[in-house]
Amino acid sequence: MINILLVDDHPSVREGTKAMIEADNQYQVTLATSGEEAIERIESSSYDLYIFDLFIDTINGIDLTKRVIAKDAEANVLIMTGFDIESHFNILMEAGAGGFISKTASKDQLLTAIKCALRKEAILPISFLQQLRQIEFKGVINDGDAKSGISLNEKEQQVLYEASLGKSNKEIAQSLMISQRMVEYHLTKIFGTLNVSSRGEAVAKARELRLLPREVFTNNS
Repeated sequence: MINILLVDDHPSVREGTKAMIEADNQYQVTLATSGEEAIERIESSSYDLYIFDLFIDTINGIDLTKRVIAKDAEANVLIMTGFDIESHFNILMEAGAGGFISKTASKDQLLTAIKCALRKEAILPISFLQQLRQIEFKGVINDGDAKSGISLNEKEQQVLYEASLGKSNKEIAQSLMISQRMVEYHLTKIFGTLNVSSRGEAVAKARELRLLPREVFTNNS
């Protein structure tokens, strides 16, 4: 049996979501009606998946996500919301959320999102994807007569900067308040973007392309 903690302070949404999930008999849903009740359950038990309403009185889904990830960095957390996520996306990713579910999702969409989360995968509805924004910093490398752009987003720059200081994945996670899993994810993306296979090579390549903050060039000069 796969155990899920569902936290939502709206009775009809809470009960309706529980019913849709438990229509698949491999899932058992435990309900919490407030942030305080959720924290009690988080502290006393572990679950295979956590589903948090983004906006809950007193303690919101972001803070609950941080609580769960602090207890278990590998925990699976989905955020459920009926609102735009653009202004919350980065902080939710940094807190350790693994995906999003719309409150208007069908049963099939809900169950698909849950199955993906349990496999460490994520599905984002197009309506959510269209809200997302990334701050990118681009370096240009000459390739003969051609020029090609290489870019790192803001979080990748932060992770690589911390790595350039010789910090471990655990130390980087603590510094940036994200999970070690997210640090590994960003490093893998950075290695692929820069076509390197180690931190040292990544830092050297980023220095060459001026993809890191100026302090790195000063400290390593």
